[in-house]
Amino acid sequence: MLNIIHHGGATGVTGSCHQLILNSEHSLLIDCGLFQGEDEAGNSFEQLQIEFDISTVQALIITHVHIDHIGRLPYLLAAGFKGPIICSIPSAKLLPLVIDDALKIGFTRNAELINRFQEQLKHQLISVPYGKWRSVVPNSEAGTTRIKLQRAGHILGSSYVEVDHQFPTGEKERVVFSGDLGAPYAPLLPAPKSPYGCDQLVLESTYGDRHHPKRRNRRATLKAAVEQALTNGGTVMVPAFSIGRTQELLYELETIIHQAHSSMWEELEIIVDSPLAARFTSVYRELKPYWDKEAQRRLDSGRHPLNFANLYTIERHEEHLRAVTYLAKTGRPAVVIAASGMCTGGRIINYLKAMLGDERHQVLFVGYQGAGTPGRDIQQYGPRGGWVELEGKRIDIKAGITTLSGYSAHADQKDLLNYVRRMHRWPAIIRLVHGEHDARMALKQKLAELYQQAGKSLTVVSA
Repeated sequence: MLNIIHHGGATGVTGSCHQLILNSEHSLLIDCGLFQGEDEAGNSFEQLQIEFDISTVQALIITHVHIDHIGRLPYLLAAGFKGPIICSIPSAKLLPLVIDDALKIGFTRNAELINRFQEQLKHQLISVPYGKWRSVVPNSEAGTTRIKLQRAGHILGSSYVEVDHQFPTGEKERVVFSGDLGAPYAPLLPAPKSPYGCDQLVLESTYGDRHHPKRRNRRATLKAAVEQALTNGGTVMVPAFSIGRTQELLYELETIIHQAHSSMWEELEIIVDSPLAARFTSVYRELKPYWDKEAQRRLDSGRHPLNFANLYTIERHEEHLRAVTYLAKTGRPAVVIAASGMCTGGRIINYLKAMLGDERHQVLFVGYQGAGTPGRDIQQYGPRGGWVELEGKRIDIKAGITTLSGYSAHADQKDLLNYVRRMHRWPAIIRLVHGEHDARMALKQKLAELYQQAGKSLTVVSA
């Protein structure tokens, strides 16, 4: 069996980076992500450095462009990586935007250096269509290796990776890296379909210990949550990742407004306060061919789910500060979507500092909040009347706190089990990654039960 070394993402939900060892001179790298929250270990500079040997790495394969999967890419390039960077066609459109933001936040604001990185990225980036095999290690002493990307349904462009390796002896092994798998009924994106089979599976386990309730009814739940906040005469603050969750929420909110036929919704301002999210949304609109069939039908009917009348975007920082002050003071009904998704930084922090202490307002969580992040603290302690520390300041939480788990972009326990169950050839080894300890252990037990019922043998590897 091929060996896999985890350089991040094995014991937490961030920093995903997995190295598939083909032999002593050849390997592949799957993702190279940034650590966040408790995984960040005090934001140590050492964690950002590429401290493992990259001389054998033949290619970097990117599953999707979230920062916890590609955030260390600038450091990989700085360490001397010159090989191909392979991703899906939509991801190739989105990646330069993410890297530009990542460089400015955590690496440098030197325009010349940023341009140099972007030029290098452009020369190394290779976009491949879904469902097509591509050779990455042809006819070497390690054998022959090819990869194929398949839709993962997590965000636009997200993929799981099939690696097909033939040893010099002629023996073959197939390894699948799930990346982050999406859940069924997600807006804009088709649900992932399982591969035919594999020998080893590297499987995410973010929600390995829970089920998403009533995903089919989540739009009604979102509508009710927003309306509850609006009756209090306040603002609904939604911490959301600039890519993926923001666009899904806009799609859902456009649907609610279209169907509501009420002045409250028709006059409600939906504010995206994030230049990066606005740019991502623009690229999402360009990538309409990758939307699912329902979204395509909506476009054909003349509706524009990511560009509707109630939608306003805030670009300039001065406008952002004015919006925070105005909404905090007046309580004008509005829904504000701003990054970051786990409240670790970004413009959402200014809204939270201004409004968390006011019971008129509402915080609406629609995504996973990693352990050790301010988002997790607000989510956990807010309903108890607790407090959170933001930028060194203690803030008592009086705003309403609502969590809609039905909007998670991650597969839940049932979906993860189905991903394996629906393979024609089940893997003999499953490596659980991208999950906190309890989630990994719960999924490990369920996988063992699944295999036992089917009379199949399984080895589960979990850090």
